[in-house]
Amino acid sequence: MRLLRSQDPEVWSAIEQEGRRQRDRLVMIASENYVSPAVLQAVQSPLGDTAARGYPGRREHAGCQFADAIESLACRRARQLFGAEHVNVQPHSGAQANLAVYLAAVQPGDVVLGLDLSNGGHLTHGMQLNISGKTYHFFHYGVRPDNHRIDLDQVAALARQHRPKLIIAGASAYPREIPHPRFAEIARDCGAKLWVDMAHYAGLVAGGVHHNPAPIADYVSTSTHKTLRGPRGGMILCKAHYAEQIDEAVFPGVQGSPLMHVIAGKAVCLAEAMQPAFRQYAQQVVDNAKQLADVLLSGGLSLVSGGTDNHLILVDVSPLGISGQQAETILDRCGITANKNVIPYDRRPRTDPSGIRFGTPALTSRGMGPSQMQQIGRWIVSLLRSPDDQNLARRIGGEVAELCQAFPVPSDC
Repeated sequence: MRLLRSQDPEVWSAIEQEGRRQRDRLVMIASENYVSPAVLQAVQSPLGDTAARGYPGRREHAGCQFADAIESLACRRARQLFGAEHVNVQPHSGAQANLAVYLAAVQPGDVVLGLDLSNGGHLTHGMQLNISGKTYHFFHYGVRPDNHRIDLDQVAALARQHRPKLIIAGASAYPREIPHPRFAEIARDCGAKLWVDMAHYAGLVAGGVHHNPAPIADYVSTSTHKTLRGPRGGMILCKAHYAEQIDEAVFPGVQGSPLMHVIAGKAVCLAEAMQPAFRQYAQQVVDNAKQLADVLLSGGLSLVSGGTDNHLILVDVSPLGISGQQAETILDRCGITANKNVIPYDRRPRTDPSGIRFGTPALTSRGMGPSQMQQIGRWIVSLLRSPDDQNLARRIGGEVAELCQAFPVPSDC
């Protein structure tokens, strides 16, 4: 970083401050994680300078023999890890992967069924301002009002009524395991293709903690960061007979040249996810989330669905007389980074909703376990119950800093 510091001190300063922020705070954003030093080195490699438009063995540029080797390796590892028939590792992000699935699976105006954004879905699952909502005819299912679990009876009824060409199973703020086999059954009954978007929980699937959708779904998309603990990017798994359609949808359908340095990072993270240590990590992510949820519940906080099966927890803070934005600010000033989030049947606006979302992937990557989750949970309860107590905030802020020093981020180890 010495060269960057002297050549562009403004950029260097921002990077240094970001590194400090990640080191000195408890990062509890459910979609964030820390990559390993090996993944970081791969992403910083000379492959970032390679123009490799096309696919291995059929690039549009010369000099791609090593890019071919890297991409082929990443695909092979992903097929092995998830038991997939075909893999495309070129999508620049999870959203780009999703766009490619649409392009391959349905035509503009076709009926698609997905989870409503306000009930935990993702904006690429038909949100009206997203290209998906503008291009396809969406119907949305939701969660039950009584337990905040996906209403599978509603999914089946909507599928029978509207006969969608594509059904999406997946979420961005749903704290329970998604029943892929039941979705596959519903899709078969109405003649729809099934697409599972496992962007949030791919690492839990890789670690054997959650059911693997690859054998039963027509398409599976994912981001490669979050619980998979790789570089920011996307990936698509599909049945072999959809391989050509998916590849053409990614390139030239929605992208040009791939980011070969990021694909190298994906290859590394996929190898890491095949190790026994990653299975232990995935289980610890879930155990930590359950432990944290128990502490929050015992502290009187209201949890959407009453708990969690995965890496995230969604809390309704409205009974405390505060909003999600206020909760985010209260915690942030003490070094706890979480995000405000809409909860099912929220009566507040999306810009200042009733909920706040917590995740355990990044904390688990730092080596934190049940005892740390208990302490963090007690801090959260105290701060949200006493939002105006400045002495409490200063004390907890200092304790948070001490905890962060005791558990360095992987790149600092």
